[in-house]
Amino acid sequence: MATATDNAPSSWPTVGRAVALLTVIISVLLTAFSWPSVRSSVHDVPIAVAGPSAATDQVRAALEQRLPGAFDISTVADTAAAEQLIRDREVYGAIDVSAGTPQVITATAASAAIAQTLQNVGAALSQSHAQDAGTPAAVRDLVALPADDPRGAGLAAGALPLVLGGILTAVLLTRLVRGTGRRITGALAFAVTGGLAMAAILQFWLGSLDGSYLANTGAIALTIAATSLTILGLESLLGYAGFGIGAATMMLVGNPLSGTSTAPQMLPGWSGQLGQLLPPGAGGQLLRSTAFFDGHGAAHSIIVLSAWLAAGVVLCAIGGLRSRQRPATPTADATVRPVEPATA
Repeated sequence: MATATDNAPSSWPTVGRAVALLTVIISVLLTAFSWPSVRSSVHDVPIAVAGPSAATDQVRAALEQRLPGAFDISTVADTAAAEQLIRDREVYGAIDVSAGTPQVITATAASAAIAQTLQNVGAALSQSHAQDAGTPAAVRDLVALPADDPRGAGLAAGALPLVLGGILTAVLLTRLVRGTGRRITGALAFAVTGGLAMAAILQFWLGSLDGSYLANTGAIALTIAATSLTILGLESLLGYAGFGIGAATMMLVGNPLSGTSTAPQMLPGWSGQLGQLLPPGAGGQLLRSTAFFDGHGAAHSIIVLSAWLAAGVVLCAIGGLRSRQRPATPTADATVRPVEPATA
């Protein structure tokens, strides 16, 4: 029965605390998603410079003068060696001076933003070498994005659903499924079906992915499994607090720092390296490798995702063992009722 106290308005201090909490939440969300984009810049981006040593030294000095600290330069002898580094995902692109005038070799599939930066740098170098300042630098896209999605919008937009898929998996399995083994099995099963569905949409409908459909499915499935099992494990060990920690880590740290829409080297400071140690960042880079580079450069991402997946399974197992060891609490139905005398 409701009382007058139950229907009384909340106190003004309660309203003030709610407003303060909402202000903190919206500030954290804005910082998490805006700071990496606003403070992004090119730094330590691996590229190759191909050509004779005298010419490559000149290009290296010019790049350091124009953009100090922007590039991590590998010097190679010829064009073929530079192209191999790009295909192996060792570098994002190359400046080829083996023919005299700088030629730019890009890979928009690795990062459209860095490819554009290399084009601008190549144009500046070409103008400094050519007598005619209007001579454009020759640009060749060695590993291009699909014609149906030349800006890579589908791949960038798919980063958030990957994270949400893992979080929603943990939410639904926690509420609907009992038993540690069944929850783990459910998470792995959805990772496979979700990977099949997402890869089909991105590759066959939107045209945002190339490469092997099964390899792309595996990359997506491993990302979903790593995310969902980590959150499931934390929830099973710490309860709602564990779920909050896991979801916040993946959504507020992992997703903004994934570098999927640009590149990890474009993010400020150490944040790009941190993002590659979390499932969203590792998953995005793995999908680029399977879709556009025949799996080259995927080893680091696979190791990171497998480690998170294994840690999630271990946490689930520990949480399940702890729950079994807790003494069962008697319920109202389990209380002993007095036996009523039989009536005639």
